[in-house]
Amino acid sequence: MFKAIGQFFQKVTTGLAKTRSAVGDALLTLIGRGRRIDQAFLDELEDTLLRADIGVTKSEEIVAELKRRYKAGEVAPGQELLAFLKQSLRSELAVPEGDELAWAAAGPTVVLVVGVNGAGKTTTIAKLAKRFKDQGRSVLLAAGDTYRAAAVEQLSIWAQRVGVDIVKTHTGADAAAVAHDAVTAAVARGLDVVLIDTAGRLHNKEHLMRELEKMRGVIHKCAPGAPHETLLVLDATAGQNAVQQAKVFGKAMGVTGLVLTKLDGTAKGGAAITIRRELGLPVRYIGVGEQMDDVQPFDADAFIAAIFGEPTA
Repeated sequence: MFKAIGQFFQKVTTGLAKTRSAVGDALLTLIGRGRRIDQAFLDELEDTLLRADIGVTKSEEIVAELKRRYKAGEVAPGQELLAFLKQSLRSELAVPEGDELAWAAAGPTVVLVVGVNGAGKTTTIAKLAKRFKDQGRSVLLAAGDTYRAAAVEQLSIWAQRVGVDIVKTHTGADAAAVAHDAVTAAVARGLDVVLIDTAGRLHNKEHLMRELEKMRGVIHKCAPGAPHETLLVLDATAGQNAVQQAKVFGKAMGVTGLVLTKLDGTAKGGAAITIRRELGLPVRYIGVGEQMDDVQPFDADAFIAAIFGEPTA
């Protein structure tokens, strides 16, 4: 897994500055006082965790386990408590060691990107395209968001900036046809990656969800096993609403991984823990800024260390 060193750790630390200021610093101050782990301490700890949007269930579990271990003499105030807290948070974020994505064994890797409007889906696609291109992979974009006015034009501008090709049509066209043409072209040209944009479906619009399911069927016919990944882009500032979106999308679309955007704009970076816990889906990437290289592969060690402002070993 990509380790928290150099530029990567610096970007994540900077991107999580608001969470660190509101949560990490508060936890370090609370723990650093060397106070007895009494009920007042535990209440203050739980309040701090909840402010980070870590979630009621996880916060209560951390407090209950800490109370048990303290009474058993297994953890003491100070550094032992800090280590316990970091491990408790990290355990929710751990994912199996491996590559960023489930790359296709042969032919193009097809990545379907879904999410509601405003989550940062289109810019995430552009940033991923640049990342893969920088890795030496050939990339093709598909402007499958034919529902929203100007969506095709936006992705076209990003394709030009990044320097990759795009398959597109006019607003209101059949999105599944765009996906078909893109995957077919990628297969014929021997390309490495196809990133398919989709309309920013509201999660309660059943007919639009059915259209996404149709797109998946068309993609699978063009390239068996595709889409190899279905990434759900979530706005980290949306809190519990993002969790609800993820639940519906995950059920309807077979989501395989998450991209959390706008973590630099919220003090509730703990939402990553809540979403990971609620859905059982890996966080593949996080968005920590506006620059083209500010979408980073997720690393649990880096994430927790950045919240506390402490580099990992």
